[in-house]
Amino acid sequence: MEMRRAGNSGLMLSRLGLGTMTWGRDTDEHEAADQCRAYIDAGGNFIDTANTYGDGDSERVIGGLVGTLFERDEVVIATKSGLSFTDGVRSVDASRGALIADLDRSLSRLGTDYIDIWQVHAWDDHTPLDETLAALDYAYTTGRARYVGLSNFAGWQIARAATKQQANSMKSPITTVQSEYSLLNRDVEIEILDCAHECGIGFLAWAPLARGVLTGKYRNGTPSDSRGAAPHFAKHIEPYLDARCMRIVDAITVAATGLGYSPLEVALSWVRDAPGVTSAIIGARNGAQLRGALQSEEIALPDVVRSALNDVSA
Repeated sequence: MEMRRAGNSGLMLSRLGLGTMTWGRDTDEHEAADQCRAYIDAGGNFIDTANTYGDGDSERVIGGLVGTLFERDEVVIATKSGLSFTDGVRSVDASRGALIADLDRSLSRLGTDYIDIWQVHAWDDHTPLDETLAALDYAYTTGRARYVGLSNFAGWQIARAATKQQANSMKSPITTVQSEYSLLNRDVEIEILDCAHECGIGFLAWAPLARGVLTGKYRNGTPSDSRGAAPHFAKHIEPYLDARCMRIVDAITVAATGLGYSPLEVALSWVRDAPGVTSAIIGARNGAQLRGALQSEEIALPDVVRSALNDVSA
């Protein structure tokens, strides 16, 4: 699998990352191991998780694979802190105390001394940015985090944080930013991709298949075994089932048929090779789904097809 440099750093990431949001909840340990084995065999080196995934179980599952399925230094592990869902209510706390406490718990669950990329999961309106950045500095200087990043930040928020860190060589540089990006959601093209490029930051795309909608599985309704049928995921799928999105899915299906590929391969390749993308993070419920996604590594979209998809999804 092709490796790409994350911004101006020395960190090299495979252009497809392995997402683990379902691990420990919808994906059990055996399925997770099967996915991880397939991903590593395909040449991938980047596993992404968060302290909230499966209420911490995703990190525990990954920790159980370290030393058995892969050696710690063979894989880049990224996790996130600062977000919680107490009684199902989303809460952001990016204060220094909360972030460091989250980090220590993540390290314990992962069974490791360090995180390769430690990311602030969301912008906190109630905590001064300098305090949030101080937590990143602490993790970075103590070796708990090799690199630090941001997730779900707006363009101006990324620019402000990156500029503050770049102004002082003693502070931890922002290495990556992670945001949603797919043919159904191209909002990052407005300012985030340009911001990341100008600040020398790597860009990580999550939900490149628009939560599975771009595979075409929802064209004739919601399959009973899909995420759209799961109570905790349905609300995230619904926004991508309107008429506009279905027109884009139809166009992808037509392109895939003409090329002899699957809609999944076309949609994932479009994001993976979009200008400014370091890595596209793919998640799957089982090994078979993941292997299907990994087949996209064998293809590259012709320019005329990419241009047509750009137009239809603009």
